[in-house]
Amino acid sequence: MKTRTLGNTGFNVSEVGLGCWQLGGDFGPIDNPTVDSIFSAAHDAGINFFDTADVYGDGASERYVGEHLTGSTPEPIIATKYGRAGGTYPDGYSLTDLRDSLKRAQDRLQRDNIDLIQLHCIPTEVMARGEIFDWLRTMQQEQHIKFFGASVETVEEGLICAQHDDLSSLQVIFNIFRQKLLAELLPTAQEKNIGIIARLPLASGLLSGKFNTHTQFDKTDHRHFNKDGQMFNVGETFAGIPFVKGVELAEAIKNKTPEGYSTAQMAMRWILDQPAVSTIIPGASRASQVTENAKVSELEPLPKTLHDDLHRFYSESVAAHIRGAY
Repeated sequence: MKTRTLGNTGFNVSEVGLGCWQLGGDFGPIDNPTVDSIFSAAHDAGINFFDTADVYGDGASERYVGEHLTGSTPEPIIATKYGRAGGTYPDGYSLTDLRDSLKRAQDRLQRDNIDLIQLHCIPTEVMARGEIFDWLRTMQQEQHIKFFGASVETVEEGLICAQHDDLSSLQVIFNIFRQKLLAELLPTAQEKNIGIIARLPLASGLLSGKFNTHTQFDKTDHRHFNKDGQMFNVGETFAGIPFVKGVELAEAIKNKTPEGYSTAQMAMRWILDQPAVSTIIPGASRASQVTENAKVSELEPLPKTLHDDLHRFYSESVAAHIRGAY
């Protein structure tokens, strides 16, 4: 597993991390033996970066992360999030609320302080006011956190956050279906030494090339209850593309997969080929997926001709179908 430096943190993070949203049950039910096997596979693969949030399963994901990673050597890097919990979102933000939320997260994660806290898709106007960044600095001074970043939905939000010179990271939806960030946000982040954490690298599994129009998802899976943005930003599910159209587009991507790569590995390698990216955080519902995802770090970069082809495909066939703030 290769590593990259995460922005201004000095952390050397694995190119492939583990997204832990699924550990809260939002991709369907998950049991303890499965969780155990996922963390074991991550350890074996050399993954040292884990991304979670306080609202994933109402704290369940953070608890799993704390239980499985406490005492691990070398010490893993854990990122969590603040800003979407009941009573906080959309207008309950305050220094006291942030501090209390961080203390609860520290307890669940079994950490004296948190490596990286990220604002969790908070309202744009709260980011723009800027006061919340001062509160994060206070939390640094009080040693609740080491560094802070933001998980955002749009290019505009990313650029607002990037105005703060001490911002360490931006977590963004970035994949072959979501290439708008290449024009301005990623170059800005690279110039300002802000680490890029790429979430949903497979567009909620679409870019694995394994779904068809008859695929069904559990009622507790966001791919069932948020496929049209019923519960939160539609971009968080299938990259904002209607599912049937997404299956069609994914089939076209599948046909472009070079020899030696699975379609999922090609899609993730495409992201790692972007120099601004620090790490990708695919989720996994079973250990074998962790192992296969980790192999992407070992693969050769994709040829420029394929990058050019995939950018044309995005511009001509994909971009017009993306719904939601972007």
